[in-house]
Amino acid sequence: MKKQEARKLVKKRISRDKKEKYDTIVPDTSIIIEGLLSEMINNGEISIKRVVIHEAVVAELESQANKGRETGYLGLEEIKNIREAAKKKGIELVFMGSRPGEFEIKHAKTGEIDARIRELARELNATLLTADTVQALVAEAKGIDVVLYEFPEEEEEFVLDQFFDENTMSVHIKEDIIPKAKKGMPGKWEFVDLDFEPLNREAMKELAKKIIEQAEKREDGFIEMDRMGSTILQVGRYRIVITRPPFSEAYEITAVRPIKILSLEDYGLNEKLLKRLDEKAEGILIAGSPGHGKTTFAQALAKHYAEKKKIVKTIEAPRDLVVPREITQYAISHGSPQEIRDILLLSRPDYTIFDEMRNTPDFQLFADLRLSGVGMIGVVHATEPIDAIQRFVRRIELGIIPHVVDTVIFIKNGSIEKVLSLSIHVKVPYGMTEADLARPVVMVEDFLTNKPEYEIYTYGEETVVVPVGVTETETPIQRLARKYLEEKLKRYSSKMKIRFLSDSKVLILIPRNSIPGIIGKQGATVSRLEKELGISISIEPLEEENLFFENFIDYTVRHSKNSIIIILPEEYANMDIGLVIDNELVGQLRASRKAEIKIRKNSQLGKSILRALNKHELRLVEL
Repeated sequence: MKKQEARKLVKKRISRDKKEKYDTIVPDTSIIIEGLLSEMINNGEISIKRVVIHEAVVAELESQANKGRETGYLGLEEIKNIREAAKKKGIELVFMGSRPGEFEIKHAKTGEIDARIRELARELNATLLTADTVQALVAEAKGIDVVLYEFPEEEEEFVLDQFFDENTMSVHIKEDIIPKAKKGMPGKWEFVDLDFEPLNREAMKELAKKIIEQAEKREDGFIEMDRMGSTILQVGRYRIVITRPPFSEAYEITAVRPIKILSLEDYGLNEKLLKRLDEKAEGILIAGSPGHGKTTFAQALAKHYAEKKKIVKTIEAPRDLVVPREITQYAISHGSPQEIRDILLLSRPDYTIFDEMRNTPDFQLFADLRLSGVGMIGVVHATEPIDAIQRFVRRIELGIIPHVVDTVIFIKNGSIEKVLSLSIHVKVPYGMTEADLARPVVMVEDFLTNKPEYEIYTYGEETVVVPVGVTETETPIQRLARKYLEEKLKRYSSKMKIRFLSDSKVLILIPRNSIPGIIGKQGATVSRLEKELGISISIEPLEEENLFFENFIDYTVRHSKNSIIIILPEEYANMDIGLVIDNELVGQLRASRKAEIKIRKNSQLGKSILRALNKHELRLVEL
């Protein structure tokens, strides 16, 4: 039964003529939040002698306001309006009943507060005024005189429509700032000022109130999240975010609306990709930067599968995909991951669109459903195609990544820029030469050219993502080996030089007294390192003649009261810098983003540097 039909049925059973006179009215929380009673009193739509508000209503609204929820502020504002309207019309306003405890407020949604309000109306032989159908039905069942206020079925124009035209993607309204809008298409838009005066705080509160009221009245309106300082709503095609102090420093309202609904044909997919989407791809990631058209493509893909007579569901937070009516949309913000999992496994969809995957539970739920046999399509933020896959690394086991994700579609400027495919093989990783170093490797290839682009595998104790075929002064394998050796050898000495003679051979220069520890008993330690890294290791003593440095860095020094500040050229920002005194590496420090190194004067290193500066013996070197 549709919502309107249910209301009509209830109205016939329990509604009253609005012109009827009442001696005493007891309004519940729903009627107060809607702001209806003060309006009816001011407009003369209702004639009453006394209004009695239960203290439980005030307590519930106060609790909501303390949690930063807009409904709490709306209700408290309405009570103030009722007081002013009652005074003007000569109506007595009374507060009765005891304040509820924490338990009743916590369980308000289960009817604890409503029960108290009904009981007060019964004791006073008063008329209960409500906008809640269930409350009205229960009151009538108990013989309590009740009026159910019905909303007009015709829907008024949505308050934010005035800020949008056919080219507007999103509107950004902030307190005391001229409203702005993004206009254009995904990836090709401009940020413009709208022809509206800035709204002050009171006007912003009123606009937020109107948005929430309309969302509650409309069938296509949902309050997805109502948290301390923020409210997220979906009203028709609008996704709306309201933030307020103290969460944000000022009131801000952001509304996003898709301006064009595309079909898969509009993307001009080649036959190879279309065949993969139809026949093989069941673990798809749609990736891209914000505002580049990920959601638009997801909608087109959902519509495509629905037209192929596939059962399609969505998981969203909030629900903002514009999809055909036969596709059911689930809001994860109104259910737990376990509930979503149970529902999807019982309803057995062919495909599920998981919009805006953000945190570890989202990725784990995606993986769990995919491994259960559900075709999954996830939407993720990523600046590069490989970034979408890296979101799964360390969140699920390496070996099952290709079984969870087999296709990555990267969207840029509203079109498909790259498609990656994933598979797993047992092989020697790129850059390694020893055959006994074969291991499971996830291959990431360009789907259209079949050219390998990345390999993902475990190296030592880490899972690494390595570009294939990249030529640099130090190869990816060398960089990984250097990092691994430095981590393993730092327990023996902080002074060492690592020089790669090739991808398969490395020379380690380390103080003579540290060599036995690195070699280990009968060479066990160095042999284990060689086996783990797949390279040959040579060790030589780090004598003064071996301590060679290149690329000395020019610098200047500034002194503060307590610190020495070494100022480097800006290209050395965020780099590791070696401090060399008398041809000996005495320390390694990282330059700040301003290309500065700060050392406390009273530290041991600071005292050494001061002495070296006085003798002009301090040199800096790249590491």
